[in-house]
Amino acid sequence: MGCPRHPAPHRPGAPPVTAEAAEAPTAPAPSYGRLIPVTVHFDDLDALGLLHNARYLVMAERAWTSLWNERGFGGFEGDWEAAGDFCNAVKEQRISYEAPVTRPGAYAVHLWLERLGNTGLTFGFRFCSADGALTYAHGTRVLVRLDAGTLRPAPWSEPFRVVGRELLRSAD
Repeated sequence: MGCPRHPAPHRPGAPPVTAEAAEAPTAPAPSYGRLIPVTVHFDDLDALGLLHNARYLVMAERAWTSLWNERGFGGFEGDWEAAGDFCNAVKEQRISYEAPVTRPGAYAVHLWLERLGNTGLTFGFRFCSADGALTYAHGTRVLVRLDAGTLRPAPWSEPFRVVGRELLRSAD
């Protein structure tokens, strides 16, 4: 197969082969977490025509913001005291890239919680096709809830924990 800008030639009568179809691992429909639609725009692509590596994490962040806003959390306007559970910091991030995203369009981010502790949580994510069937990247992020005044770890609120428990991935 050629590079993303110069794909392998198409054989008449055969379906076109794309990098996504040839390399992206398939996954069953999510039975846990949520699949949040995202859009890759032309300016998200790098000079090679691939989704820039940093954009995967930005898309995951925006998907989480969308999910929490839909659940009644969010609306941060710069006041950390009023931010409550959204006064948090990233402790760790990990991401593995499985297949290239080579074009703008509709995709999704599959989100779930791996762990919900007293002051921290670990969320998992997959950057995938819009239907969730193809995985392009997957990873985790560890967040710590902070007290706005001291910037020390603080417990998640009970309303946040209720929603968080709904997103926990059960042990398979």
